[in-house]
Amino acid sequence: MSGGNPASDAFLVGLTGGIGSGKSSVAGLLAERGARIIDADAVAHDVVAAGSDGLRAVVAEFGLGVLGVQGDLDRARLADIVFADPQARRRLNAIVHPLVAARIETLLTEHSAGDVVVYDVPLLVEGSVQDRHEFDLILVVEVPEELRIQRLVRDRNMTEDEVRARMAAQATDEQRRAVADVVIVNDSSPGDLSAAVDDVWRERIAPVS
Repeated sequence: MSGGNPASDAFLVGLTGGIGSGKSSVAGLLAERGARIIDADAVAHDVVAAGSDGLRAVVAEFGLGVLGVQGDLDRARLADIVFADPQARRRLNAIVHPLVAARIETLLTEHSAGDVVVYDVPLLVEGSVQDRHEFDLILVVEVPEELRIQRLVRDRNMTEDEVRARMAAQATDEQRRAVADVVIVNDSSPGDLSAAVDDVWRERIAPVS
């Protein structure tokens, strides 16, 4: 569960959810209401950008086959490797997670008292992020598994096997609920999702930010 955030006077929200849950949609809705978003996926992309030390470390570990024709990271090829092999995934995480954590710590210092800062992170549970940051609120977005599969196959052109492999590499709904202060179930319309975010903002964020 969350606790106080002694490192900053900003109100820090940890936002997480499994692949296909609509977590990014919730982040966007929170941004519309005035929150500042730190996107862990975007940071993870940045730390292995072309020419970066992070990319050099990934290539040293996994070989030149993970490079694209422009010298950038072939993310699809790397995903094929790490989601088929838990040990490979651990090796990748050992490279990327410390780089992401360092960048996030820097970003968190850039916010001021009264700001609402949403740390949008898929692996909040898996990466023990809650041990590094004292969140004021942990918000979990949840969708029934079969609906997530349908959405991902339809919207991201993934096969069902690919989706299930990604899900297997993430925490379960039960594990995410165990750390949650609030759970939003995103199994209905965009309007219903917006209304649910309104409720969280009004009841849990606005009174204390």
